[in-house]
Amino acid sequence: MWVLILAAAFVVHLLICPFTKVEESFNLQAMHDLLYHTSNITAYDHHMFPGVVPRTFIGPLVVSLLSAPFVAFFFLIGASKIISQVIVRFFLGFCVLVAFNQYGKSINNRFGKEVTKYVMLITATQFHFVFYMTRPLPNVFALVLVLIAISGWIDGKHALFISLSAFAIIVFRAELAILMGLMLLMELVSGRLNIITLLMYAAPAGLICLGFTIFIDSYFWQRLLWPEGEVLWYNTIMNKSSNWGTSPFLWYFYSAIPRALSSSLLLVPIGAYVDSRIRTLLLPAVGFIFLYSFLPHKELRFIIYVFPLLNTAAARAVCHFFNNRKKSILMSLISIAVIGHFVFNLATTSGFLYLSYNNYPGGDAITRLHQLVPKEENIHVHIDVATAQTGVSRFTQLNDNWIYNKTEDLSPGGADMMSYDVLCIGAASENAPELSPYTSSHYILDHVEGYAGIDTKDFKSFPQVVLQPKIFILEKKKCADS
Repeated sequence: MWVLILAAAFVVHLLICPFTKVEESFNLQAMHDLLYHTSNITAYDHHMFPGVVPRTFIGPLVVSLLSAPFVAFFFLIGASKIISQVIVRFFLGFCVLVAFNQYGKSINNRFGKEVTKYVMLITATQFHFVFYMTRPLPNVFALVLVLIAISGWIDGKHALFISLSAFAIIVFRAELAILMGLMLLMELVSGRLNIITLLMYAAPAGLICLGFTIFIDSYFWQRLLWPEGEVLWYNTIMNKSSNWGTSPFLWYFYSAIPRALSSSLLLVPIGAYVDSRIRTLLLPAVGFIFLYSFLPHKELRFIIYVFPLLNTAAARAVCHFFNNRKKSILMSLISIAVIGHFVFNLATTSGFLYLSYNNYPGGDAITRLHQLVPKEENIHVHIDVATAQTGVSRFTQLNDNWIYNKTEDLSPGGADMMSYDVLCIGAASENAPELSPYTSSHYILDHVEGYAGIDTKDFKSFPQVVLQPKIFILEKKKCADS
């Protein structure tokens, strides 16, 4: 029952923010191509825009198979293709939900149903985990396996734990070797697992997973490769991930985790204090965050796997206070504060969700374009980098008789750019230099605003969310005059 609250939460997030960002591009485009181009590999997006490193098709393949009947149904009734994007993201979220429910069953076995209930409730009131549940990122595909693997670890099902850990590490995210490795080390040190049994499970699992990803992905990429091996080499050995920005060593501790857990973070140490079993869960989680902090490039989603463990500690603290609320006035007051913490979490989640709603101007711009220009017109649309990175995908390209082009590094105002009927260009105002080459040749059909920060200058009033123009839609004058 309680897992349904989490299900409702991720559906709300999905419907409010149906578009995606550039980091989700490969998996989203892959699911589109699997559904719409099927065996025509040459038409797949990744051959034209391969990205910095290759990614596996296994996650998109599974979600596409689950989504296919529903995508086919909506296609037959003539629904917009954007519905298909919502469908594939829903089924990804559903996979995470099923895995989380399995994790909850293990928590129930170890700590009881009350702790499980509050793990669900706490998670549902927080923003980031729920928001990411439907995001087609390698981390989220891996999260499905990690949650079930951790469930196996808690229940002492070593075959399940080791096999799924191997799959997650070899196919999706190699850095999970740190988290799952720490759990494995705890099993070895405690004597619950021996080296012989470990090798008996790990060796065949590793070989099967490696062979599987090489077989599947070599077909789709049309060359022999192990995608996650190339990612590991690029990000860790070559340390090229730093090209995308770096953060201080303790950034996960003072920024990512407080934002992800909101006020529930205050309950984590209390849960660890009142129940020694919680410390067993937290040890690999904190160890993973600490060791992973040595990699300079940091993003909140990189540590999403530990949020359920931290929330379990918070849930144990909630149970402690609620179970002892009648013992003293102080415990009664603390219990009221604990209830208030759920309200605070929901308030911060609402704020984050509002900001996110305004943070996909590219998706809003392509939607607006389809509303402004009749679909019967045969037009050639150019989508610049700013537009493509903030919401445009093949799912949002709705008209089959239109030509959508994302070619990069074209000269502004050059012959190539002038050949397009419609331009979607990122700019902050009508007078921005990005638009100046087109003042005499194009009309501004419309512009889309997006999130530009929070105004805290006037401390006498509540901070205001600042929206400013992000994407301009330009139409060629000869096209408009025809």
